[in-house]
Amino acid sequence: MTDQFQLTDDQLAIQDMARKFTADRITPFAAEWDEKSHYPVDVWKAAGELGFGAIYVSEESGGIGLGRLEAALIMEAMAYGCPATSAYISIHNMAAWMIDRFGGAQIKARFLPNLVSMEKIASYCLTEPGSGSDAAALKTTARKDGDHYILNGTKQFISGAGVNDIYVCMVRTGEEKAKGISCLVIGKDTPGLSFGAPEKKLGWNASPTAQVIFEDCRVPVENLVGAEGDGFRFAMAGLDGGRLNIGACSLGGAQRCLDEAIAYTKDRQQFGQPIADFQNTQFMLADMATDLEAARALLYMAAAKVTANAPDKSRFSAMAKRLATDSGSKIVNDALQLFGGYGYLKDYPIERFWRDLRVHSILEGTNQVMRMIVGRDLLRQ
Repeated sequence: MTDQFQLTDDQLAIQDMARKFTADRITPFAAEWDEKSHYPVDVWKAAGELGFGAIYVSEESGGIGLGRLEAALIMEAMAYGCPATSAYISIHNMAAWMIDRFGGAQIKARFLPNLVSMEKIASYCLTEPGSGSDAAALKTTARKDGDHYILNGTKQFISGAGVNDIYVCMVRTGEEKAKGISCLVIGKDTPGLSFGAPEKKLGWNASPTAQVIFEDCRVPVENLVGAEGDGFRFAMAGLDGGRLNIGACSLGGAQRCLDEAIAYTKDRQQFGQPIADFQNTQFMLADMATDLEAARALLYMAAAKVTANAPDKSRFSAMAKRLATDSGSKIVNDALQLFGGYGYLKDYPIERFWRDLRVHSILEGTNQVMRMIVGRDLLRQ
């Protein structure tokens, strides 16, 4: 980034486009999606037309070839309307980017055109019932049988499972922990692939979550991304961007709740005056805004480092994800407090953001794992 504290004209234009799209297509409908657990696939297709299905997929592969800061700006703008929807766009982008970045010409030609347009939507399958933070302990096996792999095992907490068309899966092709993991791209209609019932969740209701189950599932060897044994490295490479995106989703949700709290406290009267006139209210709003700007500055800096492939990019991504998701949840919680009893009602959007943002400190690596990454990196120097 030329100037760390100023967005370029192009970045501002992208941010503006994402904000307009959100105001038109997401914000007015988000409460209903949450209530009815509706997955807004039509909105994905419209987002795909803007290039939001392939934000950092290369232009040669049909993507818009932007950097990680531009991606963060888009996610943040969309999360202002619905964090679950914005986070889903992040997952799809991570899957498409992995195929583009690490796949051969043939696999790219087969899968990327439909993913770039969001005609088809992708899920990312790493976590299993017994391996969450310890991702390298995954047990789903892929045994070679001629020109196919035969898969057996279960993936857990997979966003879009059962609805989406494409599954980018980490599977075990060898013995050793991380070194035995490979990456396969699997179509929804592959024989032997099935899905668990949709999970009933605290939040993220606009994004279905379910198990992905392999029972003697036959996947062509040509669906392998890169070489056997490289899958874990690909998965970890994808997570730097995923962590920035999920942090950006927390920033967008927190900004929305701060804006709602400012408007509400100016309007709400107690003891003969607006509650915005009380110093306690002003101090709370000041802290919320300060924490939000601090988290945003760190996240944008980390995004610039990932785009530039800086040596400390993973540490900064982990720091930014930890701060943005923890701060985001605290800001939304404080906004709910400022709304008082009304904040607890579904008539107002605050409780939805409170529920949706809570999972951000768990997924893409828990915030405890973020601290481990940062601590180890500091001690390695």
